[in-house]
Amino acid sequence: MSVRAHIWRVQIVAICVAISCLYSACSLASESLASWNAGAAKSAIIAFVERVTQQGGADYVAPVDRIAVFDNDGTLWCESPIYPQFAFALDRVAVLAPQHPEWKDQEPFKSVLAKDLKGVAATGQKGALEIVAATHAGMTSDQFTQIVTDWMAKARHPRFHQPYDKLVYQPMLELLAYLRDNGFKTYIVSGGGVEFMRPWAEQAYGIPPEQVIGSAIKLKYDVVDNVPLLVREPEIDFIDDRAGKPVGIFKALGKRPVAAFGNSDGDYEMIEWVTAREGASLGLLVHHTDADREYAYDRKSSVGQLNKGLDDADKRGWVVVDMKRDWLQVFPQ
Repeated sequence: MSVRAHIWRVQIVAICVAISCLYSACSLASESLASWNAGAAKSAIIAFVERVTQQGGADYVAPVDRIAVFDNDGTLWCESPIYPQFAFALDRVAVLAPQHPEWKDQEPFKSVLAKDLKGVAATGQKGALEIVAATHAGMTSDQFTQIVTDWMAKARHPRFHQPYDKLVYQPMLELLAYLRDNGFKTYIVSGGGVEFMRPWAEQAYGIPPEQVIGSAIKLKYDVVDNVPLLVREPEIDFIDDRAGKPVGIFKALGKRPVAAFGNSDGDYEMIEWVTAREGASLGLLVHHTDADREYAYDRKSSVGQLNKGLDDADKRGWVVVDMKRDWLQVFPQ
C-alpha cells in the first residue's frame, strides 16, 4: 500500500469514527430526553449542549461556568389553577383562623375563609402580602420547614388529586438530568418563597437547598432559652421575580448563567440577561398549550401570564416549547 493510500485510509477511518461518535452522542441525548418529541425544541437543546461541551470548540464552556437556571412554577411543576404556595397560604389561614376570630370580618381573610377566590383577588397585592405575613411569619425557620413538609405530604391538587410534588413535568426532569450529566449545575430561580421550596426541591428535582434562589421574608437572629434561632419576620426582604431574578442570581452566584428556562413574563428579564452573554447561550419558554393533559393559557392568564415573551421569542432566538406538540408525556407515570 502506498503512503498516500495509507494516509487516505487513516483519514476515512477517522471520519467514520467521528460520525459514529456524533451519532452515539445524539442517540444518548435522545434517550435521555425520551419524553420530548422530535422537533425544533429538542434539537435546539441537544445542539446547544453539544456546542458548549465540545472541548476545543468555539463555544466551549468550562464546567465551572456551565450554570442553568430554572423558574419553578409552570416551568418545573404545575402552577394552575393557583400557585401551589398560594394554596398553602390559603390552607394556613384556615388552620390559624381559630386563633384570629377577627378574620371573620376582616379582608382578605374573610374571603379566604369563605373560599371566595374572586374576593381574595379583589384585595390585590396588599391582600396577598397580608396573607403571606399572617401565614409565613411568626415562627422559626425550622418550624416553617416542618409546616411546609407536612403540608406537601397531605395537600392534593384540586384537579389531578395528586400531591403537588408529583405534578412535576417529566420532560423537565429529564432535561435537568441531561444537563447535569453534561457537567451543568442546575438552579431554581423562582418568584416563590425560597424557604417554601427548599424542603422538597431536592427530592422532587435533584436540586439541593443551596441551589434554590427565591423570594424571601426578613429573618431575625434570636436566642431563646440559650437556643439560637432564626425567626421569620412579617416583612418582605426580597422579591425574586421579573427584574429581581437577574439580581437574585448575581447576588447568589456572582456570575451569569449560560442557560435559562421559564414559562412566563415573570421570567423575561432572567432569560434576557442570560442570553445577552458573550458566547453561546440558551433561553427557553414552556408554552402551556395542552388543556387535556394539563392546562392551556398564556396572554390573559391570572397565573403564568406569557405575553411579551411570546412576542419577542423569535427575534431574541429563544426556544418556545409547545407542551402539546413537543412533550410525549407531561407528568411522571
